[in-house]
Amino acid sequence: MKKFAMAAVGGVVAGILATTQIAGPLLAQESNEANVYEQLDLFGIVFERIRNQYVEDVDEGDLIEAAINGMLTSLDPHSSFLPPRDFQDMQVDTRGEFGGLGIEVTQEEGYVKVITPMDGTPAFEAGVEAGDFITAVDGENLLGLTLEEAVELMRGPIGSDIVVTIVREGLEEPIDITITRDTIKLTAARVRQEGDSVVVRVSTFNDQTMPNVLSGLETALEEAGGLEAINGIVLDLRNNPGGLLNAGVDLADAFLEQGEIVSTRGREASDGDRFAARAGDVIEGLPMVVLINGGSASASEIVAGALQDHRRAVVVGTKSFGKGSVQTIMPLQGDGAIRLTTSRYYTPSGRSIQALGISPDIVVVQPPRRPAVEGEEEETNARPRRSESSLRGSLSNDSLTEDQQEQVRKEQEAAVKAAELRDEDYQLAYAIDILKGLSAIDVAAE
Repeated sequence: MKKFAMAAVGGVVAGILATTQIAGPLLAQESNEANVYEQLDLFGIVFERIRNQYVEDVDEGDLIEAAINGMLTSLDPHSSFLPPRDFQDMQVDTRGEFGGLGIEVTQEEGYVKVITPMDGTPAFEAGVEAGDFITAVDGENLLGLTLEEAVELMRGPIGSDIVVTIVREGLEEPIDITITRDTIKLTAARVRQEGDSVVVRVSTFNDQTMPNVLSGLETALEEAGGLEAINGIVLDLRNNPGGLLNAGVDLADAFLEQGEIVSTRGREASDGDRFAARAGDVIEGLPMVVLINGGSASASEIVAGALQDHRRAVVVGTKSFGKGSVQTIMPLQGDGAIRLTTSRYYTPSGRSIQALGISPDIVVVQPPRRPAVEGEEEETNARPRRSESSLRGSLSNDSLTEDQQEQVRKEQEAAVKAAELRDEDYQLAYAIDILKGLSAIDVAAE
């Protein structure tokens, strides 16, 4: 009987424990839900107070949009609400044509920070640089505005002028830059030959990126005389703010035979995804150099990180921007949408780029361009440098045939052009020099 009583007591205790273990989480969940409903009631009360007692009439729709946007922007700098017009503009942007200044921006310390000015756009031509802070637009201070509100101030009719106040590292005082708004027609990628190298300049990642790259490569290689006539590729991703994830994956895939390109990981394990390369390298293993800088972000970092991790390319330049998060566009009723950060992305080696960026294998800083000295060019043209061959009656070189001498002259001309490129774009010239060295090593190995 005593044993039965003990067992009965044990059963009661076990029952209490089991009930506690089950009921505890349920009660906590019910309590959390109750708190949520109380807070939603509080939102309704505040909304009604504003609508009925604010000093001026307010638009209820604007209030609700502002509340939604505030909820999203409190999460991170890249989550936001897209009203119908902004959503339509974004869809046009990914197709490569839109109106505006031509800058990719984020928000930092309450001000608008330029990720990059896009190639050939009004902002680029006016002298806006990656890393600039825009503190005012037409004299109106941006501090305290949301990113969307600040961008709205920068919108305006095509052909109209806007004055942006810029704070730039290295300058003691803010500067004002006047920009004329225009229709932005982005060429996602351009391909050209530079000496024995081919330069693939990718400005953004949209629907046109891969068609531009592939058609440009085909033309450049045909003009060069085929793959065997070049020493490699420079993939220039400087000041490329990113864009469509799939376009970045496709570009990396074009130069990889196999392996992972990028993986994404969300809150739940099931939310992740992996992107792998398919067989086929469009340049058949020729050496590659990737150029990046602080304006290279998002999809640019995916490409650079994948090619770096697979040791497919040497990455040159300065540390990239460090945007390692993925935003999903979720359409809403009423033709609007939300841009919500849903995952982080990782390079093939498992590196998260978020806030750290891609570190180049070789750090090469672009030096500031030396200002032209008045009369310098004229003096150079007026008094060309003399050499032995320019002296009257000098002996000819009888150790080389005419064809060999012509080859030497071509090499000298190429060296002069390379020197000019160093003055114009030091980082690109450095990248091309690396390709020459890699090509020489390959030839020696054969």
